[in-house]
Amino acid sequence: MKPRNYKRGYPVAVLVGIEQDHAAFWYIFSQVAKQQQVIPLNSDRKDQKALYGFHETIVNVLRPILKEGVRSIIVASPPRANYAHDVLSHIKAHHAWLLQGTNKASISLITGSASSPPQVAALTKTVMFKELIQENASDETANLLEILEKRLSKTDNLVLFSLQEAEALILNYQPTGRLQAEYLLLTDHYLLRSHQKYRLNRLLQIAQNKQVKTRVISNESSAGARLTQLGGIVCLAKQL
Repeated sequence: MKPRNYKRGYPVAVLVGIEQDHAAFWYIFSQVAKQQQVIPLNSDRKDQKALYGFHETIVNVLRPILKEGVRSIIVASPPRANYAHDVLSHIKAHHAWLLQGTNKASISLITGSASSPPQVAALTKTVMFKELIQENASDETANLLEILEKRLSKTDNLVLFSLQEAEALILNYQPTGRLQAEYLLLTDHYLLRSHQKYRLNRLLQIAQNKQVKTRVISNESSAGARLTQLGGIVCLAKQL
């Protein structure tokens, strides 16, 4: 049986559709969009306490997603509505950490509804959505490149450069005191041209299940070019 992510592709972004009375969360993969959950706003938007709690819940849903390594977030709301802007304003005021440092998220706003599969399908096909994906990916890969270069400058053997080494670290149990995988980075060309796609996609799926931050990076980006120089795949480890 092939891994589930073989058909859905690799994670690209998180789409949050904000409506008057709820927020819908979607994982955007390279092949499909998968709905994660819907959060209701159990009050009128004029109720500032309820609205604050609603925005806090949105941030709390994003926390584990960001820990998985997906740092591109697109927030959508219908025309003539400020719901997406309200969410971003809340983040800037109360969760500035989301927008700072090497692990910061790239948050973009777009006009459109994203509550149902047909709405999401239509929105993700627009030129604007595709441009935002590219812009966010550029910001994200710049952050990943900074992390990678910092790790490469150290002499602690926390950077692995082959599929075999990554498998040995991720697939096997690591006792306390040993290394643990933190990032699994590879280029889209490496994934596309691999003669061991089943093996590679299995590793990606297991890595995601173990909360390893997995990212497939465009070969055209600066981070992708650096990864290509290193063989196309890199696993960054940390000491347990």
